[in-house]
Amino acid sequence: MKSPHEHNQDIQRQVEKRLREIDDQINGIDTPFYETQKHQPAQTQKPWLRKIILGGQLFGLAVATIVAVKVASALAGIVMFGALTFLVYKLFLESKFKNIK
Repeated sequence: MKSPHEHNQDIQRQVEKRLREIDDQINGIDTPFYETQKHQPAQTQKPWLRKIILGGQLFGLAVATIVAVKVASALAGIVMFGALTFLVYKLFLESKFKNIK
């Protein structure tokens, strides 16, 4: 077992050694210098393939738009038919059904 004085000296040596290492890292002359470069991604896709993908996406968007317009048109027709049926009932048929009772 070490005496407290020896233990303190060991810790002091370790601290000094670590401080020298840190100083060498900070003031090191042999630190490598890496010049930065802009990242250039590899051209994995051919230009014509990119155009085909873009065309497919555009075609899909057009089909989805047409389907959405058709569905909205059908729903609007159903709502208009229901509204006209209700209006005809209120104007012409409601009074006849009341008179029958």
